[in-house]
Amino acid sequence: MVAADRTTLHLIGDEDSSKRRQILEGARKVFMDLGFDGASMGEIARSAGVSKGTLYVYFADKSRLFEAIVEEETLEQGKVTFNFDPTRDVPTTLMEFGQAYIQMLCRPGGGSATRTVMAIAERMPEVGRRFYSHVVAHTIARLAGYLETRAAAGDLEIGDCQLAATQFMQMCQASLFMPFLFQAAPAPSAERIAQVVESATRIFLAGYQAKQA
Repeated sequence: MVAADRTTLHLIGDEDSSKRRQILEGARKVFMDLGFDGASMGEIARSAGVSKGTLYVYFADKSRLFEAIVEEETLEQGKVTFNFDPTRDVPTTLMEFGQAYIQMLCRPGGGSATRTVMAIAERMPEVGRRFYSHVVAHTIARLAGYLETRAAAGDLEIGDCQLAATQFMQMCQASLFMPFLFQAAPAPSAERIAQVVESATRIFLAGYQAKQA
């Protein structure tokens, strides 16, 4: 009897999770099509294929829905792994990180959460701060930590590793992310990403690589 009850609870949990994902997908589409202000709970319910009553069971209002979408994007980006093994050489690490980072930013649908957060950050600053802290600042901190270890080993000469990490990430985005973000261009090809990241790596090393005695 206990085993049967556990099986039932498991099935209910799976159905609940599936319904929540269905609602979030519908809400994401409405937010992208109509913006936060233009979106209504009724429109979101129609897009998700659920009743308004069901929608309100999961989310009290569209602000809670939007925050859930941002949280989901944070978790999705958190799944991407970067190899910051402190023993790896700097050029290889920067090249591999840069390409993986841009591919993550410019993946299909990858700009939607960023666009929506930018549009609502003034009204909901806490959402904007949380997205920046958990997604952008977290990646900067991880790269900065790697740079600190290589500077300590004598490979790099960097006074401010947080600044240097940010500079490298911004150079990797050059000509790639902004056109994609504003839908002025499709996602860049792997070849184009590699070309831009290689240039960024050369410029970075020219400025920060330790001078040989």
